[in-house]
Amino acid sequence: MDDDRLAEELRLTIGRLVRTVRAADTLPSGEAAVLGYLDRGGPLTTADIAHQWGVSHQSTARAVKDLLAQGFLRAEAHPSDGRKLLLRLTAAGSDRLAAERRRRADWLGTAITEALAPDEREALAKTLPLLSRLDAHLKGR
Repeated sequence: MDDDRLAEELRLTIGRLVRTVRAADTLPSGEAAVLGYLDRGGPLTTADIAHQWGVSHQSTARAVKDLLAQGFLRAEAHPSDGRKLLLRLTAAGSDRLAAERRRRADWLGTAITEALAPDEREALAKTLPLLSRLDAHLKGR
C-alpha cells in the first residue's frame, strides 16, 4: 500500500472509530468538547474555545450556556480584560467529564477484549507510539 492510500485508510478508520466510541457518550458532543478543552487547557474564554475547536463562537456559546446552567462550568471576570469572561470547570464538570471518559474507555476496552486475539491486542499496543509520533509531527507543522 502506498503512503497516500495508507494515509487515507488511516484517516477513515480512525474517524469511524472515534465516531463509534463517541456513541457511548451521554453528553452532547459540543458540551463534551468544551469540557475537554477546559480540562486540558485550563481557564479559557468562549472565543478561545471556539478558535481551538474550529467552530463558530455561537456554537460554542450554546454549549457553554448549557454547561453553566448544569453547574459544570463557572464564569469569572477575565483578569486583564473586564469585557471577557473566563470559564472554569467546576468539580461537577470535572466529575462528569471523567465519567464520560471512563465510559468511552470501558466500552472500547471491552470491544478490544472481545474482538481481538491476544497477539492482535499486542500488535495494537505497538501502534500507539507510532500514532503519537504522527500526532506530534502534525501538531508541529
